[in-house]
Amino acid sequence: MMASTPEESKDALLPDFPSGPLHVYRARASFNWKELALFLEDEDILRLKKTIFSALENDPLFTHPRGCDLSMEQYRELTFRRCKRIFEYDFSLPGDLLQNPLKALVLVNCLGMYDWSLAIKVMLHAYIFVSAIYNSGLERHFKYIPKVFSMEVFGCLALTELSHGSNIKAIRTTAHYDPATEEFILHSPDFEAAKFWVGNMGKTATHAVVFAQLYTPGGQCHGLFPFVVQIRDPKTLLPMPGVMVGDMGRKIGQNGLDNGFAMFHKVRIPRQNLLNRTGDVTPEGTYVTHFKDDRQRSAASLGILSTGRACIMSISVTNLKLAVCIALRFSATRRQFGPTDGEEIPVLEYQLQQWRLLPYLAAAYALDHFSKSLFLDLIQLLQGLLGDDLSTRQADLGREIHALVSAGKPLASWTAQRGIQECREACGGHGYLAMSRLGDLRNDNDPNCTYEGDNNVLLQQTSNYLLGLLERGGPGGTRFESPLKSMNFLEAYPAILHQRFEVASLQDCLDSAVPLAAYEWLVCYLLRESHQKLNQERKSGSGDFVARSRSQAYCCRPLALAFLELTVLRRFHEYTRQPSVPTPLQAPLRRLCALYGLWSLSQHTGLLYQGGYCSGERAGKLVESAVLELCAQLKDDAVALVDVIAPPDFILDSPIGRADGELYRNLWAAILQGSGALERASWWPEFTRKPNVGSVRSQL
Repeated sequence: MMASTPEESKDALLPDFPSGPLHVYRARASFNWKELALFLEDEDILRLKKTIFSALENDPLFTHPRGCDLSMEQYRELTFRRCKRIFEYDFSLPGDLLQNPLKALVLVNCLGMYDWSLAIKVMLHAYIFVSAIYNSGLERHFKYIPKVFSMEVFGCLALTELSHGSNIKAIRTTAHYDPATEEFILHSPDFEAAKFWVGNMGKTATHAVVFAQLYTPGGQCHGLFPFVVQIRDPKTLLPMPGVMVGDMGRKIGQNGLDNGFAMFHKVRIPRQNLLNRTGDVTPEGTYVTHFKDDRQRSAASLGILSTGRACIMSISVTNLKLAVCIALRFSATRRQFGPTDGEEIPVLEYQLQQWRLLPYLAAAYALDHFSKSLFLDLIQLLQGLLGDDLSTRQADLGREIHALVSAGKPLASWTAQRGIQECREACGGHGYLAMSRLGDLRNDNDPNCTYEGDNNVLLQQTSNYLLGLLERGGPGGTRFESPLKSMNFLEAYPAILHQRFEVASLQDCLDSAVPLAAYEWLVCYLLRESHQKLNQERKSGSGDFVARSRSQAYCCRPLALAFLELTVLRRFHEYTRQPSVPTPLQAPLRRLCALYGLWSLSQHTGLLYQGGYCSGERAGKLVESAVLELCAQLKDDAVALVDVIAPPDFILDSPIGRADGELYRNLWAAILQGSGALERASWWPEFTRKPNVGSVRSQL
């Protein structure tokens, strides 16, 4: 038997799309979509995706509907059964996921493309719960990990409380150590200290990693620590003694996921249940830690939050991908109006539709690259933590990643939320149908803006980090370098502030180097403005707390967002210009990069003029013209760019976004099937080739 050629292997991994109306745009593409898919992701990742998608499509348990049309109880039961089935497949083996964490992210996103309730349930159990044990515990705790993947235990992470979410330092659940029995006594002082919004806790979790204030004999508090706590009997799912646990009820979205609450009344757990990588208590009750600075210990202990936020970034980007796939395929086949009465053109040909949608396609590509690269940076940080790396570089890396993730989650989730809404509106009335899936995407993406840290609060972490550089005398003074080099440009801080927008022509403006330079100036300008605003508030008599609070809206908040937009753009800029980019892919990738940069930058036009970087109307008009020109250049590549990131039709589950482009046929069939009219209409077979609405009406 002859071995398959590379082309045959590629076609098997990435089969051709069915012929149909979308073929017109596919034929116009300036590149081969399969070549781009193989450039963006390794073959083993693409093979994993194909395996996951095929398993879901061929398993009767995953037959649609996803669950949205079921009662909440039915939906949650179905989601748990599906979750259990996922762990019966080979792609969820724990060793593989721990050795290649990027595969864990791929698994979560593939499941999320199908149903986010299922994906988040799997992620919280198999990744967040396991990561908390693996990264915060020692070998004595690893006994739980195989039990997670065999479903002997079902896990969750319990940090936030009814009265405290963002302010985690004020968490009030306590864990007092009793040396007489070598146990910790876990206790909720009142209902406001109930653990709240905990995914998986409502119905199904048997064990939780619970964060509590650790007290040693004598009453000294040593800060927040994680503990492994059994909350239910695995056989009966009844609460353990002293534990009150329940479900929070229906939410705006993700109702297949059981968010819950829990209170603890003097629950005793063994001393060994303390996840003690960053600190421990001896049998006699003495607190010990190898960290000299408790803030550094606390940051290491809460590193799991960065992991969760990085996952949410990727989840948000996946939602944006799904939305632009649906909207752009719709736009390429939906025909309305035309230059003559007898001719209608696809709405994608209209400049306004391009301007509405193509920047979000560019954002999906740019943010996807950033979220993956930052996730790998985070893995590097966690590996250092596991190796007890206490070096200065490790500490600097932790602070830098914390700053990036704290702004990355807001940028990704907000961009996705705005993008999904734009896609919904760009699909007109058809986009408002539930079966288009755009409404579900919007609702399921909504919590990404809130959980694992409210977006506006998280941005303060990033601006505080940047302001700390100035206060340490870094930029313009003592040499400052960050491990990931995202801060290195600040060494030229004073010189950058003297730069101005100097672009000679529209052609020059189409290069992503233009928004890159503008963003460096913008971040330096906002950093200076934020620093001056803080100092003014302090000089007026405000304490540091009030001064920072009064500096957020027009200074620190835009500073954090602009810095992250710059970082996303810089990474994508460098990625699209690396020598390994195949020649046919260079133009579309660089256009996406330039479009993302200029479109994002255009949202800060007021600041660019206010600070003096731009002057006169020419600069603003040049940026606008460049955005429109890039949209026009990418228009014929749009469908192929969507094909690279789109899942199979079964997973996308949107009749207006199917790969064959038979928009009206698919929508008509879905409408009739959903209404039951198909069973009643004996004349339907006559119209299967091309629905003729006029004839149908005459027969009715």
